[in-house]
Amino acid sequence: MSHEPLLLGIDAGGTSTRAVLTDLHGECLGYGVGGRGNPISAGPERAADGVLDAVGAALSPSGRTLADIAVIVPAMAGMRAAGGADWLLDRLTPQGFTGRLVFESDLLATYFSGAAAEFGYALVSGTGACVIRVQDGRIDGTGDGLGWLLGDRGSGFWIGHAIARAAVQDLDGTGPRTGLTDLVLAHHGLARTEVRHDGRWQELEELVGVLYSRPPIELAGLAPFAFEVDDAVARGILEEAGEHLASTLSAVLRGPGPLVIGGSVLARSGPVRDAFLARLGAAAGDLDMRAVSDGAVGAAMLAIRAAGGVLDDRILARLTETVAAFR
Repeated sequence: MSHEPLLLGIDAGGTSTRAVLTDLHGECLGYGVGGRGNPISAGPERAADGVLDAVGAALSPSGRTLADIAVIVPAMAGMRAAGGADWLLDRLTPQGFTGRLVFESDLLATYFSGAAAEFGYALVSGTGACVIRVQDGRIDGTGDGLGWLLGDRGSGFWIGHAIARAAVQDLDGTGPRTGLTDLVLAHHGLARTEVRHDGRWQELEELVGVLYSRPPIELAGLAPFAFEVDDAVARGILEEAGEHLASTLSAVLRGPGPLVIGGSVLARSGPVRDAFLARLGAAAGDLDMRAVSDGAVGAAMLAIRAAGGVLDDRILARLTETVAAFR
């Protein structure tokens, strides 16, 4: 039996968790998916359950156990706010894990899912939005990622919030008519009526009540509507989102390099991407844009580095190919 160390990279997200079992050469030996893995949003117990489920599924094909793992690297958001490693280590140790547990940023995992270069950028535009500059393989600069109340410009939440405002202003008569309105109403189980109360349409009062009764982050669920409706309001929202993302990237831009894109907002072609490139101007020509679906490959790359391996394009290509075979 080989004595080469086995490593686990874990992409611990707010909605699901992915675990990659790899060796130092970037050969994926197992892949697993679990539930929510972020202790900030899911709570420590539920997050540990999600991570352990993903790890168990990744180990199963090889017949290995946690006792065989030399290094585990969970990549997650808000790791400093998690209050240390005990929430996970206390669950790993009873199952035989005696190796090193090294936490990394989910944004860094996104970067290394698409690039092995020591310098470059990652831009994530999903529910939230954040940009990092990577220097010497570490995060050297950060833009936005400030949350729904203060930032996340150009994110799915930002787009959904703009859609909700546009629908309300349409019904209120203070904004232009838009096809977004009927989609927002239907999404909340409402429809247009011929009834007015105190000079306002009944559906406006109902919609406002529903929107205020739910957690603000749920507005992100409206974002896909902007890509479905072809009118000036929807296009304007998407174009402004692209401009915001470009402005955030410009704040950390320090020269040419790979730009790894995570999240669905900027990954697709259309108004967001077009406005993003237009706002960047000539600087866009210096960026090698690469879209990735998640940070699983990058988490495995970070595990290899934590175990003393040297990251390069060959290892990235092997991990990308072998992880894809397990998905």
